[in-house]
Amino acid sequence: MNHTTTIRAELDTYMKNNGLNITQLGRLAGLNAGTVSTLVNGNRTFSVDQLDRITAVMGHPRGHYYKQYMQEYLTDITPNWRRVRPFLYNCAELDKLDCIQQMADLLMDNLVYSVLLFNVAEDFFKDGKHAAAAILYESVAISERKQYSERLALCQYRLFTINIGDDQNQNFEAACHFHPFVERLDEIDQLDALKDLANVYRSLRQWAKVDKTVRKMRDKAKIQYSLDHRQNKRKKRDLHKKASRPMFVYIAYADLLCASVCEAQGDYRQALQHTYAYADLSWVKETDEDTQHWIKLFQHWAQVNIYVNKLLSGDVSVLSDYVEYIRTPPNKSEKELVTELLNIMMAANRYQIDVDDILQRFEKEIDSFAHQQSSTDMYTQQVIPEQFARLGYELAYYYLYKGMYSVGFKYLKDALVKANILNNKIYFINCTGLFEHFRMYFASEIHSQYQNLIEKVWLENVKKNGASSSRN
Repeated sequence: MNHTTTIRAELDTYMKNNGLNITQLGRLAGLNAGTVSTLVNGNRTFSVDQLDRITAVMGHPRGHYYKQYMQEYLTDITPNWRRVRPFLYNCAELDKLDCIQQMADLLMDNLVYSVLLFNVAEDFFKDGKHAAAAILYESVAISERKQYSERLALCQYRLFTINIGDDQNQNFEAACHFHPFVERLDEIDQLDALKDLANVYRSLRQWAKVDKTVRKMRDKAKIQYSLDHRQNKRKKRDLHKKASRPMFVYIAYADLLCASVCEAQGDYRQALQHTYAYADLSWVKETDEDTQHWIKLFQHWAQVNIYVNKLLSGDVSVLSDYVEYIRTPPNKSEKELVTELLNIMMAANRYQIDVDDILQRFEKEIDSFAHQQSSTDMYTQQVIPEQFARLGYELAYYYLYKGMYSVGFKYLKDALVKANILNNKIYFINCTGLFEHFRMYFASEIHSQYQNLIEKVWLENVKKNGASSSRN
């Protein structure tokens, strides 16, 4: 909306049209008459709260005058931070991102506001207002791009976290952009940053990058763990920020991911060595409840992965023990079950194993995987969806080669959709190749569904890439 009058002029017109005096307006707005008088007469600047109250009385939605308010009262050479700060919070609450962007552009002409905007961005980030936070992080990062600062690195870390989504190509670009800033972070933040990067690279199956990243994480964590347990450093360390997980977890998790790298490369012997390493945590000095929780988790993961490495290397005799272990509480975890069933299906297809009874036992869980809840944890957000797409392909492959075409196509369709969402061309090509291989066995209805899906994907990509979809 383009305003040709000021907020005060519109208020004055409203009061005249509705026969309101200052006392009556104050009563309706919940403000004392003296305050209203100074606002109406131009002797005092509206606060955002006062503007919201007046706006409500005038019958407009909250935020109706925000653009006008910003132009009239917040564009001074040195904007008043006491007015700007609540304005930004209100804009974030109302999702008025354009106002936040304009305010940030104005403020960043003066580097004094860099720290203030960064702190507001941190509040937005913690409250889950990521779009609003990203605008401020970008503004601060641009203003400090020539600074070798921790704040710049933290802005880039937050932006990396915010920008990670379904599209794996964009995720790879985000990871490559952020990677050079890791070393500028606080020593503790570096550990979580490396962990998150490793999980993104893992979802992308960039195994060389996973290996390099987690080895760096392990080296840094070992140094921090050593510092934590030096008697003369203990008091000093208590003053520092704490990592999101106990320090030994980063060391053990590095071995877990190194095992994943070896497994992906078919080196099951070396994968077992890494697995034995994180299974034995007798060196951990802490004994608190949180430590015990993590130790039990690693022991569980180790037991599962020992079975997996034997199974994928061809020892099918461990299959029944593996199935019993993963289905026994408290070892059964829905998000872990995606990975565990994927391992079973990979082995079944590789070694032609009949696993019908196993799939029947986990039928409800498999159906529920498509309804995974969103998460801020990088493993759950990135690795699980990628593995769910692979599981769909493996299930489709299994059922199609058994001649169960309708069931096979159901999973193949799910895998195609997921591969498209992930923008993973390799998975998508594998799925279309599998369909073409079994095309002659599908009913006309399935052919129609498949063609509709392919056309939908084509049109989505045309729209995304700006290509032509029709001829004139």
